[in-house]
Amino acid sequence: MGRRLVPLTLDNLQDLPKRCRECVFWELDPVSGEAAVKAGTSALEKEAWISSVLLDWGSCGRVVYVDDVPAGFVLYAPPAYVPRSTAFPTSPVSPDAVQLMTGFIAPGYQGQGLGRVMVQTVAKDLLRRGFKAIEAFGDARWKEPACMLPVDYLLAVGFKTVRHHPTHPRLRLELRSTVSWKEDVEMALDRLLGAVHKEPALRPL
Repeated sequence: MGRRLVPLTLDNLQDLPKRCRECVFWELDPVSGEAAVKAGTSALEKEAWISSVLLDWGSCGRVVYVDDVPAGFVLYAPPAYVPRSTAFPTSPVSPDAVQLMTGFIAPGYQGQGLGRVMVQTVAKDLLRRGFKAIEAFGDARWKEPACMLPVDYLLAVGFKTVRHHPTHPRLRLELRSTVSWKEDVEMALDRLLGAVHKEPALRPL
């Protein structure tokens, strides 16, 4: 089974699930995001966002292929490029951290360690850029697949709560710790990324 991870670009954006290609939950502020969805321009806005981040900051995601078939992806960026991050009561993301926005592992590829491979690749990328951690806004009342990651899963894969909140706490994962994750954490990450987008419906914040 051949695996390869490549940076997310406009050339391979089409390899993401359709609902993810058109989702601008994180990429736009709440008002602009709702307007883009109503106007039917969310896919164009997604492309514009990725293009802008690539030009200004560099790679903001990874796509994993298994035998040349898209099997998953992870998306991340500094909070300055993630307008939605300011809408949370536990903002802001720490200045030494990059925000983990969302991730996905396709059904049939879960439980194969792809989550470990993706996050370790992201960790090495961000360490080279001088960042120390990944942070994420968790959903403490997560009930169904959505753009936000459930708190329980974030905790299971090694994140620690840095700012408590009954609904949307902010959690942090030190990058150096991801390089030596144990197998149980790897499997938990696979479950996390596989659970994010089981259904096409996305729950608004």
